[in-house]
Amino acid sequence: MTDYSKEQQNELEALESIYPDSFTVLSENPPSFTIAMTSEAGENDETVQTTLKFAEENLGVVMIFTLVTAVQEKLNEIVDQIKTRREEEMKLKEKEAEEAEKQLFHGTPVTIENFLCWKAKFDAELLEIKKKRMKEEQAGNNKLSGKQLFETDHNLDTSDIQFLEDAGNNVEVDESLFQELDDLELEDVEDDPDSNPASPGSDSED
Repeated sequence: MTDYSKEQQNELEALESIYPDSFTVLSENPPSFTIAMTSEAGENDETVQTTLKFAEENLGVVMIFTLVTAVQEKLNEIVDQIKTRREEEMKLKEKEAEEAEKQLFHGTPVTIENFLCWKAKFDAELLEIKKKRMKEEQAGNNKLSGKQLFETDHNLDTSDIQFLEDAGNNVEVDESLFQELDDLELEDVEDDPDSNPASPGSDSED
């Protein structure tokens, strides 16, 4: 008959020697012990399911070492998966950064599709600007300059000439204004001795 108590005692001693820091025997009869486990990956349902699976498969036989080994292998697998995923994410970010840098130097290739899209957007913006200008002109907020007036209405070029032609000889002139100017000029000439050509000592006696 198999002495299970002896096998359990041997198993406890073996585990205690293999895991001196994490495996602690509390009592040998009945067998009682604690296992200190830490994992950077945190709690994981898949790890728990793996442990339960190995426990069910090894019921009635020596299983502690088998369970610990299975859990360690599973944890190592999880760590490797996390490491691989992080490396892939880093490579993807580096690739995206390289593509973005290339776009800065090469720009966006012009195709029929994106040109038509840009054209439609440009026309819509231009239409909005024209509508805004029309509203401002109707409200009197946009006054035209002299150049703009002549460009929009060419009749202004000949308006003054046409006005004089229509007036003809009917333009009244105040002659008294010109008489006053003549008197001023004559007085200035008489007061200036140098301006008299018939003054004494001149060559008029010849």
